[in-house]
Parts: sequence; C-alpha cells; structure tokens
Amino acid sequence: MIRIAKSEEISSILELTRACAEYMIANGIYQWNDTYPSREAFESDIVKNELYVFEQENEIIGTIVISDFMDEEYKTINWISNTNKNIYIHRLAVHPLHQGKGIAKKLMDFAENYARKNNYESIRLDTFSKNERNQKIYRKRGYKQLGNVYFPTQSEYPFYCYELIL
Repeated sequence: MIRIAKSEEISSILELTRACAEYMIANGIYQWNDTYPSREAFESDIVKNELYVFEQENEIIGTIVISDFMDEEYKTINWISNTNKNIYIHRLAVHPLHQGKGIAKKLMDFAENYARKNNYESIRLDTFSKNERNQKIYRKRGYKQLGNVYFPTQSEYPFYCYELIL
C-alpha cells in the first residue's frame, strides 16, 4: 500500500535509504552516502506532505517524494514543458531485499497517476549518471533525457535530468 509518510517513520525510512546506499556503493554506484538522503530532508518532505511510503505487512520497503517545487539546480535545464505545472520526483528508494519485485514501478505509477489526477503537465526527475539501471527504467517509461545537474556533496559525476510530458 502506498500512503503519505508519518514523522515517526523517519528512522525506518532512513534505515531503508541507508540500505540502498550501501547496496549501490557495493555495486560501484556512488549516488547516495552518509549525508544524503538526510533526516532533515525527510522531515521537510513530511512537513510539506510530499513523502510517500510503500508499506507491506507493516514494513516500509519503499519511498518516494512527489513535489511541485523546482530545486535551484534544475533551473539550468531546458525543460520540454514551459509551464510551472510540473512535479518533481526525489528520493525514490526500494529496500535491496525487495528490489526486482515491481515496487519501484508501482511507486512511479502512483506518482504519474497523481500528476495526471492533479492536472500537472509533466514529471521531472534526475538520476545518477552511473546508475544505468535507473536510466533504463525511466527511458522505458517514456522519460526524455534533457541535461545534467551536479550535486558535489554526493558525487563528482553528473545526474541526468529527465522529463515525461503527460
């Protein structure tokens, strides 16, 4: 079940994202680290009602942030949509023990349906340039790669920006 996250679940969500970070690092993908994603980021997401969890048998095994706020880094991208009616996906994560079971697909379906239901024009996101698995997923869903952004506290390598017009 996908639902809005609660503030008392932040520790569980951090455990989930840390497991994902460790799994990615073990596979040579240095996308997340000890400083990102942070407790502060998730606390802010909860205050803004933007953090969702995928819960199964009373365990949080996935998470996604759905926001209508454009981060400063994204302002350099030549987006396809030229309106302000866009949502941004952040911090999509599925616990490594549950990956490959279609949970990320369900979270993305949820976000895309949310966007359509609320009359957004597009969905925008970024993914790490060294995370070829994610890139393949987004391209398969019809997202177009548009440009690069950098998050120096995470990696020296770029993050690719994608957009899906609804």
